[in-house]
Amino acid sequence: MREHLAFLKTSSLVVKIAAWIFLLLGVVGGLSLVFGAVPGNSRWMGVVVLVVYTFFFFFLFLIAKIADLLIRIINEIKKE
Repeated sequence: MREHLAFLKTSSLVVKIAAWIFLLLGVVGGLSLVFGAVPGNSRWMGVVVLVVYTFFFFFLFLIAKIADLLIRIINEIKKE
């Protein structure tokens, strides 16, 4: 498992960046729908977009945190 440590660190960083991008796009898209900047869509669709993208953010961020925890566990085992 120690040979995969660099992959875990890199993938954790990439997933965190993807999570923040999802959140940013969700907030921008959701708020533009809520404030009526997009014609043809109702305002409550903005709330739905915000909820969905926030869920994706927390899901991806949780996956990255689990990978970080796995890295810490591997490092603690390595010290012993």
